[in-house]
Amino acid sequence: MAQVFPTKANLMATQKSLDLAKLGYELMDRKRNILVREMMQLVDKARTVEENIGEAYQKAYSALKLANITLGVCGNFARSTPVEKSLTLDYKSVMGVEIPCASLDDADLQPHYGMQKTNSYLDEAYIHFNEAKRLTVQLAETQASIFRLADAVKKTQKRANALNNIMIPQFTETIKFITEALDEKEREDFTRLKVVKATKESKK
Repeated sequence: MAQVFPTKANLMATQKSLDLAKLGYELMDRKRNILVREMMQLVDKARTVEENIGEAYQKAYSALKLANITLGVCGNFARSTPVEKSLTLDYKSVMGVEIPCASLDDADLQPHYGMQKTNSYLDEAYIHFNEAKRLTVQLAETQASIFRLADAVKKTQKRANALNNIMIPQFTETIKFITEALDEKEREDFTRLKVVKATKESKK
């Protein structure tokens, strides 16, 4: 506890600081709970996406395998597909934490290869790989959001602990020290006044 002079002004200032520290702790605790709830929802979403993405890639590679068997190596057809450029990234705020929002253009799937020398296996591979791409974007967005929220929860918990375990006890101890010192001073003044009064009466 830092040494402070036991005055009424310091007592009032410390009481105000204690009230602010308690309010700060309540706000930090509330923020932490909201962040944890948001993070757990994203964890459930990530688990679902991971299950779906595994299935999507399995279907895509199975269809590609059949396409390779029936058409030969499909590298030439793949090169006709343009590079994906519709991915956009934005951010939203959750209790002051910026988390990413990624999205792909929802345009209708239109193969960029000719139909004359291809078959339905290649079409299926194209469709499943597009689905896997969409799920990969979702998973990346969700995992990045979870990491950011987890870091924010850690920092918020640290600040809340500092308030609850350090600042609030310090202010409480300081208030106790000042209050006891002022009470002692008041008793000493009262005793001194009694002695002075008794001395005056004895002289009469």
